[in-house]
Amino acid sequence: MAVFGGIRCVKYIMFIFNVFFWLAGTGVLAIGLWLRFDPKTRGLFEGAESPHIFFTGNAHTHTFTHAHTHKHAHTYIIKYHCRCSDGGVCVCVFLCVGVYILIIAGSFMMVVGFLGCCGAIQESPCMLGLFFFFLLIIFAIEVAAGIWGFSNQSKVVDDITQFYLETYQNYQNTSQDTLRETLRLIQTGLDCCGPTGSVGDFAKDTCPPRDGLDSLITKSCPDAIDEVFDSKLHIIGGVGITIGVIMVFGMIFSMLLCCAIRKSREIV
Repeated sequence: MAVFGGIRCVKYIMFIFNVFFWLAGTGVLAIGLWLRFDPKTRGLFEGAESPHIFFTGNAHTHTFTHAHTHKHAHTYIIKYHCRCSDGGVCVCVFLCVGVYILIIAGSFMMVVGFLGCCGAIQESPCMLGLFFFFLLIIFAIEVAAGIWGFSNQSKVVDDITQFYLETYQNYQNTSQDTLRETLRLIQTGLDCCGPTGSVGDFAKDTCPPRDGLDSLITKSCPDAIDEVFDSKLHIIGGVGITIGVIMVFGMIFSMLLCCAIRKSREIV
């Protein structure tokens, strides 16, 4: 027996909600895949030299060893040193893992959206139950991530700033192409230039291009990192709260619809 009245309205609200949820998951997955396979960033994840992009050369906690075989059959060992925080979280690993988290999260959101759509249209209590369960997991993860982010904001800022400064210093000492590309990505993304607002001749090509008077007024990257977290944190928090509220309503509607479906079948 099909649902009717207000519950029928909830059914279609659930369907529309999950269509948008599925599309959002598709967008997150697309961004993750783009960062992973785009020619400008693909070298960060693959190839014999890819680890250099994430390692600053200053060993504090861990030393990673990578074996590489030269094309002339000479085997040698390259050690990559990764700067790690006191808590044991490596900034270099965090940057790499973040992209894979986007890919996994996007895929998971697509699965959840699919379950919600099918559960609503097919009036399947099983699918709606799975949808509720997975949405509850996502909500719990979001809350935990939000609490962790707000409580560790200054630590994250310090780690990222230190990572940038060490990468800059090591590029100055080694002139490695992969380190240059890292600086270019960071400085272009943050629209900044160097640790103090300027760089030496060795790193001028890593700064964003500027014309006229703009070239005389540049932000230092440490200041830019602070600014991003200070100015955008409330926006990120607001978006997170909004998403959390939407998820709560999604769980409520799924339970209402699931209970109504079971009740209608019991009447039959």
